Amino acid sequence: MSRSLKKGPYLDERLMTRVKDRKPAQAGSIKTWSRDSTIVPEMVGFIFDVHNGKTHISVKVVEEMVGHKLGEFSPTRKFVRHGGRMAKEQEMAAQESEKQKIAASKEEDKK
Repeated sequence: MSRSLKKGPYLDERLMTRVKDRKPAQAGSIKTWSRDSTIVPEMVGFIFDVHNGKTHISVKVVEEMVGHKLGEFSPTRKFVRHGGRMAKEQEMAAQESEKQKIAASKEEDKK
């Protein structure tokens, strides 16, 4: 659910003071735990290290991100993969076909 327009976007005060005091070129990366802070146009060009619960993930803010939250660009869950035996068989078949393509291209290079 989005925030009320009457209230305006949520901005972490400490984060905004760090952004206003610096320029994007000299700032380096700004470490933050404020995943719920909304990205505003003043943040464009900065690099934020957003905490995902375990580590900090670097997020470079571009114009298309304005209006979104910082936490959207720092995933908290790691996707391993789907499938079981059938997925492994398909993966092995794909690797074999790659090996055959590489071998064929090496033979062509020798000629």
